[in-house]
Amino acid sequence: MSAEGTLVLGWGNPGRGDDGLGPALADAVEALAAPGVEVESDYQLQVEDAAAIARHARVLFVDAAREGPEPFFLRRLSPAASGLSWSSHSLTPGQLLALARELFGAEPEAWLLGVRGYEFDRLGDPLSRHARENLAAAAGYLREALRVGALEEIPRSEPPASRPVARL
Repeated sequence: MSAEGTLVLGWGNPGRGDDGLGPALADAVEALAAPGVEVESDYQLQVEDAAAIARHARVLFVDAAREGPEPFFLRRLSPAASGLSWSSHSLTPGQLLALARELFGAEPEAWLLGVRGYEFDRLGDPLSRHARENLAAAAGYLREALRVGALEEIPRSEPPASRPVARL
């Protein structure tokens, strides 16, 4: 199987306030209609996502973050260690990457983008004002990153000269 392009995989529940940040960012990326970028979103990560991951050279997982830096963070991911176990209600990006490797021999470059959210507990609430601002910042970053073809870890913990840059 020849892997190419980028998969953006957003997850979360749009009916639970800021938990909908993952699907909202996936929608924003899809609206860009960037060449070579496929977008999927759902309420949760699923075992079947491993097959989609295996078809791509890169995968960008996008989700809401209950804590962490504002407006968002972006970090590299690795497959989970072997000896996988999971529940259909608690599959992690690392476990999906491990499944893609074990089932399909795929090892795409992988990233996690967490958009900082604040209000997750009330059913039916839309995104909070601060979460919408963070979403706009993350969407702006991805628009530029997809345009120039490079992702960088954010927040940056190293001086710019020593920081790895991944070309898309």
